[in-house]
Amino acid sequence: MVTRSKVRIVKANPKYNLHVTISSSIPKSPFHTLRDPNWKQAMCDEYKALIDNNTWVLVPGPPNVNIVRSIWLYKHKYNADGSLNQYKARLVANGHSQQQGIDCDETFNPVVKPAAIRTILSLVVSRQWPIHQLDVKSAFLHSHLTETVYMHQPPGFTDSAHSDYVCLLQKSLYGLKQAPRAWFQRFLAMLFELVSITAKLTCLFSSFIRGKTQLTYYYIGVAISDPTRNPT
Repeated sequence: MVTRSKVRIVKANPKYNLHVTISSSIPKSPFHTLRDPNWKQAMCDEYKALIDNNTWVLVPGPPNVNIVRSIWLYKHKYNADGSLNQYKARLVANGHSQQQGIDCDETFNPVVKPAAIRTILSLVVSRQWPIHQLDVKSAFLHSHLTETVYMHQPPGFTDSAHSDYVCLLQKSLYGLKQAPRAWFQRFLAMLFELVSITAKLTCLFSSFIRGKTQLTYYYIGVAISDPTRNPT
């Protein structure tokens, strides 16, 4: 059996390195955070990215509607050698403040099992197929919402001219109960645009399906073609 140690693949464990990094501690309050220039810059970068992405529009708060709370989360991101890479701030919605049937409906989202990933990788190796990995940065922020969701303005970034307004979400946010499903629907729609699928796709993300187009095998949103065979 070939292991990583036998082929000299070694990944340093950050807890054993001797690199000393001086960094600001994880803050507990967004208002105290804004006093720290490192965390303040991280929050401003996150807020600007959400605004540029047209994640919400400010509207007067409608009466008798549920308004979801917004929360800032903070994290240090480190390099492989344990040195500090960046201060990361992310604005998320508090899904616990959502109400079923009002601002969220269907939340089920198919997930893949580790055994299925091992199966597809075994096929790739045995048939010598090319394989590519796709990593979508901030994937959930690219999905659209079908429900009407109102959210409080981000703490520390309230619009002074419209302090009583709320955010009407146009796109999904991390923390929403329907966020994984919304991304799944957006990604699936993209697959339909990229490939012509004639097989029934009711189990696309839960079982292995063989399609008719160029003998392409579709699995968990990944298209793996067998170049050694011709379509029948």
